[in-house]
Order: sequence, then C-alpha cells, then structure tokens
Amino acid sequence: MTSAFLADLQWRGLLHQVTHADRAHAALARPGTPAYVGFDPTAPSLHVGSLLPITALMRLRQHGLVPIAVVGDGTGLIGDPSGKTAERKLLDAADVAANSAAIESQLRALFGNVGLAPPTFVRNGAWLGGLPLVAFLRDVGKYFSVNTMIQRDSVKTRLEQRDQGISYTEFSYMLLQAFDFLELWRRAGCVGQLGGSDQWGNIVAGVDLIERLEPASATPGREPFGVTMPLVTTRAGHKFGKTEAGTVWLDAARTTPWQFLQFWLDAHDDAALQWLGFFTLLPQAEIEAVRVRHAAAPHERHAQKTLARAVTAMVHGAAATDAAETCARIVFDGDPRTATPEVLAALAAALPVRTLATAAGATLATCIVGGDGLFASNGDLRRALQAGGVQWNGERLGPDDLFGPLDAARWLHGQWALVRFGKKPFVVRCGPQ
Repeated sequence: MTSAFLADLQWRGLLHQVTHADRAHAALARPGTPAYVGFDPTAPSLHVGSLLPITALMRLRQHGLVPIAVVGDGTGLIGDPSGKTAERKLLDAADVAANSAAIESQLRALFGNVGLAPPTFVRNGAWLGGLPLVAFLRDVGKYFSVNTMIQRDSVKTRLEQRDQGISYTEFSYMLLQAFDFLELWRRAGCVGQLGGSDQWGNIVAGVDLIERLEPASATPGREPFGVTMPLVTTRAGHKFGKTEAGTVWLDAARTTPWQFLQFWLDAHDDAALQWLGFFTLLPQAEIEAVRVRHAAAPHERHAQKTLARAVTAMVHGAAATDAAETCARIVFDGDPRTATPEVLAALAAALPVRTLATAAGATLATCIVGGDGLFASNGDLRRALQAGGVQWNGERLGPDDLFGPLDAARWLHGQWALVRFGKKPFVVRCGPQ
C-alpha cells in the first residue's frame, strides 16, 4: 500500500529517511492516522527554518491525516543539542510558557492563512513536568545504551569539540524526546513522528522505546515509525534562514512582511525552483508549470515571484503580502510618486528610515548623510552623485544637488522621500513644511 502523503514528499524531494517504510506507507494511507512534529519554544517566534515541519503538518491535514503539534514546554527547559555547537542558554519556566503560547498562536494563524483546520496542540510538560527521576531512570533509562547515544551526530559532534563538550542535561534530551513519542502513542494513538534529518537519532530512539515497552506496538495499525526531511542550507552551505541582518522570523514584528518577501525574492534560480516544492502547498502540476515558464525566461524571475508570494501569504496572509508586493514594485520597478501615504508608511516600517523634525531648509546632505543616514560623509555622497547612482523619488541626482534646497515639490505628500543608492532603498520622513 502506497501513501499519497509520502509520495508527495518524495516528489518534492522532502523524503530523507524512513525508519520502517512498509508500516509508514500503510499507516499514512489510512485516513485519520495521527503523526506529530515537535517545536522547541526557545523564542517567542518560529523562523523560516521551521517551515519544513510546519508544512509537513499542513500536508498531513491535506491528506486526511491527523497532525499533532507538540510544543516542548518540558523539553524546552532542557534544550536540544541537535545542530548546536555549544550549550544552550537555559530559559526559565515563565519564558518557556510565554514562548509556547506564542508559538501555538502563530501556528494557528498559519493554518488559518491557508484555509486548514489547526493541528492538535499538545505540550509535553503535561507528562515530563512531574516525572519521578528514579522511576524514569529505572523504567526508561535502562533501555538506552550510552555507546549508541554517543554515536548520534548531535552528541558525537559535541564530544569531538573538547572545548565545548556536552552537559548531562543536554545529553539526556534524547531520552526525553523518545519518552514523548511513547506518551503520544499511549495517549493519542500517535504512530508517526516527523522531523528534520538532525532528529533521526531521537526519532529512532522513540520508535525503539515504544517497541520495547509496549507489546501492542506490534499490532498492525499501531506500529510506530519515523520520517525525516532534509536540512536546507544555502548555496554556500550556511544554515538556512540566516541573513546579514540576522534570523528571518515568522513574526511580523521581528521580520516585516516586506523583509520576508525580499528573502524569498533574493533566492538564486536553483534554490527557488527547489523551494517551490519544499515550502509551498502549491500542487505538483502548478509547480511544474512555474518551472517550465521560468526556464523559458529566467530573467523574469517567475519562480522567485511565485515562491515569495505563496510563502509570504502562508505566513502573513494575503493582505500583508499584497502590501509588501506593492512596496517592492514601488522600490524596484515603479514610480515612487504614485505611492499613497499608506504605502510610504509601510515602506518606512520595512526599510532603513531617517526621520527629520521638519523639511524646511532641508538639503540632500542633511537628509541622508551621517547618523542613521545612507552615507557616512558628504564625500561618500558626492562620489555616489558623480557616479550617477543616487535617486530621489525616482529622479536621478547629480553633484549640484548636494546642498541645494529640497522644496515642497520634492517631497511626496509633503513629508516623504524614497532614496535609492544602487540596490539600497532608504526612506526619509520629515515634518511638513
């Protein structure tokens, strides 16, 4: 029996490893089968690196399965060593609780944006919080071989870095995640766990623990399994979702919809074509059509535009995506003089901005030199003007404009200006004259 869900992952290049292919296909071909993904509440927002597991939950829902989102308010007090080269800073219980609530709210919003019912939410503090240590070590710990644990990539890497090492706290994380799977199997009949390839060791440990402690796990339909997806990296091999400005968050207060849209628009061709399958819910036929159109005219960047639109709408909703796309057209393709005050305000929220008390007597130099300006000195600005690389509301400026007055006609709606130097956009906001 073949699972349409796993076949879809395979087509998209998202099926990395499966612990037991036959049982996974059989289980995921049955409507109503529960499977889960875990999220660590280490911050009050998820980031773009979380989108693969998030969309995996969405795909489960689309295929008639039961997605479970486990928010680790218990394991979040410990910290997962996977993918970390140093010990995590421990969070206190209040921060973990606040982060957990924020993540649940964020996931509900994302599912709503794509018209899907939210996943079932579970917090593992429900069973980990009051777990007796001696009983846990006796009943669970004895099934874990230290020899095997230290061969897991998440542990082995840290042990090889003698200056860092790994604490017993983080070393124990594998036991806790395995116990999560056991409890979900017992409480919710959950037979599947999905995660990134860095979670392989933890997932295998959970499957093994269930099989050791629960004879009923050998019953057809109750057999546990795990599925992993590939980790995404940049062309240079760097961690996905990191930019010069920092992490690309899913929270609009941390990464604006404009910045989020630009992250995807900046993808190189190979990445954009692959990420259409990875990060969107677009059907296969539509993705293939986009790839054909992109191949015919790569300079039109159709893959990037489709990718950016789909993922930004998933995360921030259609209205915010429309506004971000309008901003992009104004900055890169359109005439800033056609922008409404609302669009200019949106640009000011997304781009570097220089705010002046009044526009009266303002010159180009006073607006964009020094402090939080676009140029560090008049000399830098003069050289850019000589090269013809500075635009003020779409008008290319020359050296004679350096200290000339910017009268009322040079301001949009009496107080705005969009300045561009090469590919760098910058907003000036002044009080009316």
